[in-house]
Amino acid sequence: MIASRNRIITIANQKGGVGKTTTAINLATALAAIGENVLIVDLDPQGNASTGLGIQRRDRRVSSYELMIGSHGVRDTAQETAVPNLSIVPSTMDLLGIEMEISKDADRVFRLRKALQGADALRYSYILVDCPPSFNLLTMNAMAAAHSVLVPLQCEFFALEGLSQLLETVDQIRRTVNPGLDIQGIVLTMFDSRNNLAQQVVNDVRTHLGEKVYHTLIPRNVRVSEAPSYGKPAILYDLKCAGSQAYLQLASEVIQRERQRKAA
Repeated sequence: MIASRNRIITIANQKGGVGKTTTAINLATALAAIGENVLIVDLDPQGNASTGLGIQRRDRRVSSYELMIGSHGVRDTAQETAVPNLSIVPSTMDLLGIEMEISKDADRVFRLRKALQGADALRYSYILVDCPPSFNLLTMNAMAAAHSVLVPLQCEFFALEGLSQLLETVDQIRRTVNPGLDIQGIVLTMFDSRNNLAQQVVNDVRTHLGEKVYHTLIPRNVRVSEAPSYGKPAILYDLKCAGSQAYLQLASEVIQRERQRKAA
């Protein structure tokens, strides 16, 4: 069974460029800002979440690769960030070889779950796992370790098609390795209120998925796009911009849903 004293949320979408890593960074920052102790596990070999939180590549002496192969635990791989209450297990390109390295092992899908069940992981109230933009062994590990999946969805024409594929993946994981896996929610990103198509996508997604879709819309925002180049979450880079405010609202929704879940 997955430990339940904290909440492990995998942030995933098989399509790239949907705001997945931006959502991971800024949601984690917003949760940390309201007093939660948060850990991001960067499971994308590109390491964008690590870069976006100011962790230089030369400082990633141990990473999620070591966490996955079991040579180091959360205590040794997690690094503090400039955001109080927020740490990250950074990523390196070593992850590119992990699939070949562990593919024949019987526990290959459960490596991350095992790593996140120790006491060092339980000190975090939220663990957010940032996945690569594909369905591979890393994504399977993230979903096998998680209580729920949060899906960033770009407000564009092919959004629903990609979403249906991801929901099928979640169902597959639920049937095979993690019966308790749930959809935490769908976050609509890169919303442009001037675009009629974007509004149509919002309406379509809400018609199909109802309450699973968060009320908060994450807008297209230049300041949010600029922030990673400074190694900062948008919330630290420009708290007052529309994107930062949206992520603060999203964090409030996540907390509210968690309260409702616990009360049910």
